[in-house]
Amino acid sequence: MNLLHLKKLQLLILFLGLIISYNLNAQVGGWQPELTEDSKKALDKMVETNSGIESYHKSAYGYVVFPKVTKAGLVLGGAGGKGIVYENHEATGSSTLKQASVGLQAGGQQYSEIIFFENKKAYKHFINGKLKFDAQVSAVAIKPGVSLDVSYVNGVAVFTQPIGGLMFEASVGGQHFTYKAK
Repeated sequence: MNLLHLKKLQLLILFLGLIISYNLNAQVGGWQPELTEDSKKALDKMVETNSGIESYHKSAYGYVVFPKVTKAGLVLGGAGGKGIVYENHEATGSSTLKQASVGLQAGGQQYSEIIFFENKKAYKHFINGKLKFDAQVSAVAIKPGVSLDVSYVNGVAVFTQPIGGLMFEASVGGQHFTYKAK
């Protein structure tokens, strides 16, 4: 790799780092009153796209909705978002999602994410800060008209829906969450 290509790569990494930092700060910093409304809209859109989500929504003990998660990477990647946590369909607090990854990846994207908790044990595990996703936990991407055949794993089911962007990825990373009571 010649010096010019190395400089371009460094500038691209710096640019992506600035974009990630700006988006993460905008999403995870401070309370945002519109977040509850955005969470409801994201949930409604997922149900509209795939009615199978409604059964999870109705039967779950609790859930957390991240209406917009921003992800970007070039070899090293990161993602972040802020969401609302519900217990028995009542908002109980807010949560932040942070993710770091390493591997073959390039680009950026935004998506919505919902995590359903099958029972009180799984919900408490989440709000006590003990839920962390690693490479062994996968989210089901919601697609219009495709039937959902998903089971809870350790009391948790995760669904995502793309908002926009383009990202090529074959990486390993984990999601970590924080919870702040209302």
